[in-house]
Amino acid sequence: MTRAAVIGAGAWGTALANVLAANGHDTLLWAREADVVESINASHVNERFLAGFSLDATLRATADMAHALGGASLVVYAPPSHALRSVVRAGADAVPGSATIVVASKGIEKDSLSLMTDVVAGELPGRSVVAFSGPSFAAEVAVRQPTAVVAAATRPAAAAVAQELLSNAFFRVYTSDDVVGVELGGSLKNVMAVATGIAEGLGLGFNSRAALITRGLAEMSRLGVALGAKERTFAGLAGLGDLVLTCTGSLSRNRSLGVEIGKGKTLEEALAGRETVAEGAVSAASALALAQREGVEMPIIEAVCRTLFDGYPARRSIEDLMGRELRPEQDR
Repeated sequence: MTRAAVIGAGAWGTALANVLAANGHDTLLWAREADVVESINASHVNERFLAGFSLDATLRATADMAHALGGASLVVYAPPSHALRSVVRAGADAVPGSATIVVASKGIEKDSLSLMTDVVAGELPGRSVVAFSGPSFAAEVAVRQPTAVVAAATRPAAAAVAQELLSNAFFRVYTSDDVVGVELGGSLKNVMAVATGIAEGLGLGFNSRAALITRGLAEMSRLGVALGAKERTFAGLAGLGDLVLTCTGSLSRNRSLGVEIGKGKTLEEALAGRETVAEGAVSAASALALAQREGVEMPIIEAVCRTLFDGYPARRSIEDLMGRELRPEQDR
């Protein structure tokens, strides 16, 4: 039995903690919200973020981060991307030096343009840090639907630890050494899902969605290669797999946000009343800034940013994409 800590009790963090507990590991889930801690410990459910799904009876929750982290051999971070640095920093002194660190948050930090594993590595120097991503709606993981994801690390042994501890009959973990590719796939697909949602909200059909997904994957690959990722990673689970799921799945928060924008709501109106974070809206501006820094053309990301932040009409954004200069499909 391994002592595991999961930091962040949103839907994804709760689902991963439940996997670890179901695998027989001594698992503590840290939540900021007192009602979440009470709900999990008293009723074995997370009523706020993963309502309607029964959790393993051995899973425990706490609002004391030092208690959650103390003695853990595996630490999984799953807060929203914008909160990751502050959350890691708050408990840094309690993280055991020998612990393997898994980063399940997806995004690009706003000011530094750092990937999530870089944020964690900066706050926890000397630790083995693993990127964790792939097509995985938390609600389906919670009911044990077969799911496959990727654990990526520059140290193969660290990725293997995450693979061994989290894998079971319904949750399959593959390993990779392409941390940048896996991370970018997980963050950029959220922005592309907002784009496909906007198209759906405008009443566009399957042709338009297929074009956006395919050209979106090309943009993701271009930026990834510029940053040192392997192009083939974007054809795998953390790239194409997660992109298709998030752009087409009815459970996708990013897609549903885009639908509301496409129907005419402002970003503020579309976000109002949402309990959970739509990471595509958070990551869009950072993704564009990163692309501009690297000199990489990403017209879909640009169109999403204009629509979300500049009040540019969604339909005109689609027209602009269709009216771009004609070119070969494959970059030369």
